[in-house]
Amino acid sequence: MRRLLLFRHAQAERADPGVRDFERILTDLGRKDAGRIGAYMAGHSLIPDRVAVSPAARTRATWQFAAGAFRPQPAATPADALYDATPDAILAVIKATPDIAHTLLVIGHNPGLHEVALTLIASGDVEMRERLREDLPTSGLVVVHFPIDDWSKLHPRSGRLERFVTPKTLQAAPS
Repeated sequence: MRRLLLFRHAQAERADPGVRDFERILTDLGRKDAGRIGAYMAGHSLIPDRVAVSPAARTRATWQFAAGAFRPQPAATPADALYDATPDAILAVIKATPDIAHTLLVIGHNPGLHEVALTLIASGDVEMRERLREDLPTSGLVVVHFPIDDWSKLHPRSGRLERFVTPKTLQAAPS
């Protein structure tokens, strides 16, 4: 079994004139939401063996604020191919993951991350799948299980959606 965690970067500031998209930083809300999703992952034993992060400032910061919830903190590997990535590029990063990693966390951007999630999921809670089909918002976390033993065997419509969590759904959940 393999478990894939797709985590869209947290809310970032709009690019000011002269600031490249790549350099956009997180808002205060983005930092808070990233930490909240990190705490959720740690609290629900969604511990990645490997973390692949787009090199953009906002994705690296998203991991920085989420990683604070883990003891010890899993090391993150920058994956240049995840910045402004097509779904095929994201899938290539996932498929290249070493077999030793059973749980992979990918922190990236829309629309590619959202499209990859929709491409990979074949089953799971219908209501959750419909919510995901509508949008993968900032700080959204998608958890997909695959009945495979090798990441290179990953293919479309082979996963089961186990969780789709956003800061709003966590806020609305009963304590």
